Amino acid sequence: MSHNDEAMEQEIQEKNLEAPRVTLAYINGLMDQMQYRFEQPPGTTSTFCHAFLKGSFYLATGRTACASLANFDEELGRKYAQQEAAQLAKDKLFELEGYRLWIDLGGPVNG
Repeated sequence: MSHNDEAMEQEIQEKNLEAPRVTLAYINGLMDQMQYRFEQPPGTTSTFCHAFLKGSFYLATGRTACASLANFDEELGRKYAQQEAAQLAKDKLFELEGYRLWIDLGGPVNG
């Protein structure tokens, strides 16, 4: 994602935009409940990290791979796959929670 979540939050607060919204603090609280599961298929240089909210609601998968088995490092594969999974999960949470709030606020105006 091209923006910085903290900078966006600060701008929103500086402009005193106080209508109901999904806050960064709320999403970060959900992110604290994220659990990750890793998968590294035998004989490959691929690492997958699956992000689950509260260990059971799937949100996203991050992945890494290198071209040469000689360069494969399991620790780095897990690290970068988890970083990608976390960002994808965070983006998905903003989308899902935004949709939920939109419905709570009246949803589609024209039904």
